[in-house]
Amino acid sequence: MLLFEGQVPAGMTVIAQTWPSAGRSGSVGGGPSHRWEGKHQEVRVLVAFSVAPSGSDSSGGVAKAVAEAVRVVRESGLPNETNAMFTLIEGEWDEVMAVVKKATEAVQASAPRVSLVLKADIRPGYTGQLKAKVDRVEEHLSDTP
Repeated sequence: MLLFEGQVPAGMTVIAQTWPSAGRSGSVGGGPSHRWEGKHQEVRVLVAFSVAPSGSDSSGGVAKAVAEAVRVVRESGLPNETNAMFTLIEGEWDEVMAVVKKATEAVQASAPRVSLVLKADIRPGYTGQLKAKVDRVEEHLSDTP
């Protein structure tokens, strides 16, 4: 069943599918929402993305352009973190995708060609997963001798 369909930066179309689990009635959403046993929930997403110019600057680096994208994410006010490979951002589908688009446009301002890699965890009804997912792994690690 189709959960959502939407546009992401650079004209890519993303379509995600979900299958009903035991005890849940599946739903079809034409936009960023989900219906579960008669309840309506906004689609929450945790997105890991990397955006960079396809070429480098005169020093051979992409850090300046990437910094502009990270600045957009941090100014969004949404929960986020950046590591050596990706920037993670969490929130409602439309909010997060708007920030990813704006971050991509910030890189496009300094480069004629841009590369965008995006991975999303779509889990309606859950918040705080940026930290909670790591905490669950750490809990298992602390239980292991």
